[in-house]
Amino acid sequence: MAESEPVQVGEKRGCPEDDEEDTPSKKPKVEEDQKNGGPPHDGVKEEPASDGEEEEEVVETFADMMKHGLTELDVGILKYVSDHEGFSGILKERYSDFVVNEISKQGKIVHLDDFSIPPEAEEVPEAQPQPEDADVLTEEQKKQLGELQLFKNKEDNVSIEVMDDTKEKRTLVHKAIKTQYAGLETKTEEKEGRKFIVAYHAAGKKALAAPRKHFWPKNRGSFCHFVLYKENKDTMDAINVLSKFLRLRPNMFSYMGTKDKRAITVQEIAVLKITAERLAHLNKCLMNLKLGNFCYKNHPLKLGELQGNHFTVIIRNISGTDEQVSQALSSLKQTGFINYYGMQRFGTTAVPTQQVGRAILKNNWKEVVDLILKPRPGAEKEFLVRCREEWAKTQDPEAALKKLPNKRCVEGQLLRGLSMYGQKNIVTAFALIPRNNRLMYIHSYQSVVWNTMVSRRIEAFGLKAVEGDLVLKGTTAHVLSAEEAESCSIHDVVMPLPGFDVIYPTHPVGKGYRELLTADGLDIDKMRHKVKDYSLAGAYRRILIRPSDVSWEVIQYDDPRISLVHSDFEKMENKPAPVFNKEGKYRALRMEFSLPPSTYATMAIREVLKLDTSIKKQTQLNTTWFN
Repeated sequence: MAESEPVQVGEKRGCPEDDEEDTPSKKPKVEEDQKNGGPPHDGVKEEPASDGEEEEEVVETFADMMKHGLTELDVGILKYVSDHEGFSGILKERYSDFVVNEISKQGKIVHLDDFSIPPEAEEVPEAQPQPEDADVLTEEQKKQLGELQLFKNKEDNVSIEVMDDTKEKRTLVHKAIKTQYAGLETKTEEKEGRKFIVAYHAAGKKALAAPRKHFWPKNRGSFCHFVLYKENKDTMDAINVLSKFLRLRPNMFSYMGTKDKRAITVQEIAVLKITAERLAHLNKCLMNLKLGNFCYKNHPLKLGELQGNHFTVIIRNISGTDEQVSQALSSLKQTGFINYYGMQRFGTTAVPTQQVGRAILKNNWKEVVDLILKPRPGAEKEFLVRCREEWAKTQDPEAALKKLPNKRCVEGQLLRGLSMYGQKNIVTAFALIPRNNRLMYIHSYQSVVWNTMVSRRIEAFGLKAVEGDLVLKGTTAHVLSAEEAESCSIHDVVMPLPGFDVIYPTHPVGKGYRELLTADGLDIDKMRHKVKDYSLAGAYRRILIRPSDVSWEVIQYDDPRISLVHSDFEKMENKPAPVFNKEGKYRALRMEFSLPPSTYATMAIREVLKLDTSIKKQTQLNTTWFN
């Protein structure tokens, strides 16, 4: 079995993000490549919970747990466009095997390659630690403050007695703490006639509501833009960590798209009225996160503004010959791949998110609650298993809620809603789940329908435009005549996601939409929901995507534990690039390509390998490889 990959970024392991170690051989993940947001936590097939005797047994391997997960066939992913022979390989064996660099709205690939502070920031008269500031704190006090900053000490504050009690001395101590320990605030207290300066974390409600004001020049842009480099952490987790240290609400940050967790990713972030210097200071204590390429601008970032993402992907232990690899990648470059919604859209446990979405659209709220909260087989944390068992046994939301250490998960938010509003008002209770998570359920249902219908379209008509297909003219869908289809490319053809504001292809496959929704108990002519949030307008999506900037090479190596990419951070640290051995024991495929927004890199990789990209299948591959 491969060893866990060592942490490569950050000097201290005590940061509050408390990152999990990467254990690739046990838990390979195929996660969302570039959609904004991901599927909610839950998702499972309608299978009975195991009996009590089995529940007491410890599941031995992740592969055993994932046997209840979805495969591509379950979500309509059925077809390929190329005729090359597929080959096996392991996807995301290590998180460093999947590197995502955002492509900015100007079309430039975003890299972390500069830690310097822009000149404008240096001229700002912000409080800086002077030499005399450092002298006012003893080494022991510095140690205690450092531990407090990193949430390492048991106490929630550090008290420093001011022996030489003058206003000037107290000011120096306050200033030294605030400038040297980001995230800490101070106050003066008197106890038994003695004065103390008390340092504490300022991430409480009051501090979040009204962060300390800083001088901000009028001639400087209000937003500090920076590049965020992260390893094995999703975008929102990273934003939450930065918010905590800077005493800000997370919504002060803006970005153009969320990125994978199990990956190395590089993207642009903007934050309102925080100096580059304060941001750069965080590099000293953050783990698996680095900030750089600072500049000031007058605007935030908006979701969807990016032009796409550039991927560097390592597929390990490939079985294909060099000729097979060349055929596969040449086809990807010339023809592309079917633009399916990837597996990460549909959840990772035995109740798929699209089942919840279908119940919402049918207005069956009892089924919605049952699907989200019922016990299920498969990979779940122990506290969620206990929570579900309590709900199944008592139907008491407060009792089930007590089983959850973290109430912010989907299950916790729903139970809190049921506790507040009762089980006769499920719609209101369900609304306590964040809107994006709620909508992801119904988008998941739309995605299954789209995948299924596109598979039927490819099966029926292949890779040529035909009469009755749809193409976009501006934002309006147009039905192709037989004559128009002759001169139209398959790369221009779109298929609709079901909704009240779309039209459907006029050939027989288009009519299949109605049949599919009818079988699910839905009326395609009534996609407006009683609750406005759950009304589906629909949209159009290209059925084929052709990546740009496609390149590849087959590399050989001896040590399965080493990283096979040279990351931006390693380059900044002047670490040498990986060296490959032409006679190496193992072969890997290194491929690079760029994709537009809202497409899935895993679907491009699927076309190359002709392998099921589900966690269930990848886990089986990984288990075989390491055993």
